[in-house]
Amino acid sequence: MAESNETPEKLTLSNLRPATGSHRNRRRLGRGPGSGLGKTSGKGHKGHKARSGGKTNPGFEGGQMPIYRRLPKRGFTNPFKVTAQAVNVHQLASLEGTDVTPATLGDAHLVGNANRRIKLLGTGEVDRAYTISGIACSATARAKIEAAGGKVEG
Repeated sequence: MAESNETPEKLTLSNLRPATGSHRNRRRLGRGPGSGLGKTSGKGHKGHKARSGGKTNPGFEGGQMPIYRRLPKRGFTNPFKVTAQAVNVHQLASLEGTDVTPATLGDAHLVGNANRRIKLLGTGEVDRAYTISGIACSATARAKIEAAGGKVEG
């Protein structure tokens, strides 16, 4: 193969150019009939979409009654509902000691927020006698902890 003796032009800020075909001129609307987009600027004659700010909301169905207004609304959502963070008894095996409080569960990353309500559920087996305090327990969890020799306070 014969190599060309031409050295490529050095790339500097003065000779930078975009790649061929990568840049298109923007549409210059309303600049006379010669531009192809003069007069109505590609918006047609009158009507909602020809106006300034003429956009419809996301649920608009062309004047037909929208589906979110056609469907029946039922039920009630309690704004004061407080959901508990669930911890199963088999997860307590990852704790160091036998005292289980919201703080120890938070330190072990078994709950996201130690200040929110926590409930101990009965899935799994209890491996040692735990002392539970400041945590709500299900009946199954309470029975398993007490069967293992532990106690639930409060």
